[in-house]
Amino acid sequence: MKKTLLAACAAAIVAVALPVSAQNITIVNGKAVPKARADLLLDQIAKSGQPKSPELESRVKDEVVLREIFMQEAERRGIPASADYKAQMELARQSILIRELFTGYAKTNPVTDAEAKAEYEKFKAEAQTQGKSTEYRARHILVDKEDEAKALIAQIKGGAKFDELASKNSKDTGSAANGGDLGWSAPDAYVKEFSEAMLALKPGQTTDAPVKSQFGFHIIRLEETRAAQFPAFDDVKDQIKQRLSQEKLAKYQEDLKKKAKTDYKFSN
Repeated sequence: MKKTLLAACAAAIVAVALPVSAQNITIVNGKAVPKARADLLLDQIAKSGQPKSPELESRVKDEVVLREIFMQEAERRGIPASADYKAQMELARQSILIRELFTGYAKTNPVTDAEAKAEYEKFKAEAQTQGKSTEYRARHILVDKEDEAKALIAQIKGGAKFDELASKNSKDTGSAANGGDLGWSAPDAYVKEFSEAMLALKPGQTTDAPVKSQFGFHIIRLEETRAAQFPAFDDVKDQIKQRLSQEKLAKYQEDLKKKAKTDYKFSN
């Protein structure tokens, strides 16, 4: 009788002490809800970019306590013993393992500034060799019929202003609002027929004949050219690093696939 009474007293003392412990948020049906759970969830949310705040901490505590209530009910119903639960847990385990593998690889194989700089210079050199070292500012008037284009060309030759005709007649409403101005672009920004006709012009010249493309008939005027404006390395460094990091990870994954001893034939 004394032992039973002492045990009951000890359990009561623990039940009273746990809620005020700094290690626990509360007690749910006699089971402690560790503060560490809330800290872990709060850290995960913070990693997504949401700043910590007293309001967020309060919502996280609510969520953790609710989860404990719901988990206890799920366990009472025997869900952890079900085949479906075990199958889903196995898939979750695999996903977490793979995620941690790749996260660890990225941390131990970071893209250096030197690698990013080399990629930047490579891109810049390729752009120059592919004729992208020059940008062109052109205007155009786009119409549906060739005869209409020819009539507009005749008006331009007769002294009509290109920008005014573009505003009134071009079906490319975006550029028409600016007098047909297409802004600065590399030649490959346009369809082949347009690009070839534009490259044949000198600044200030207009095409003598309509240029047909999939969009209709163009009248093109080349306004001016300039050396291509490459972005500064510091402005694109982060994007380059991200792309190189993805390429490194893809190579790592491919290497693991090639090293694996299996007779399975992948579809790609």
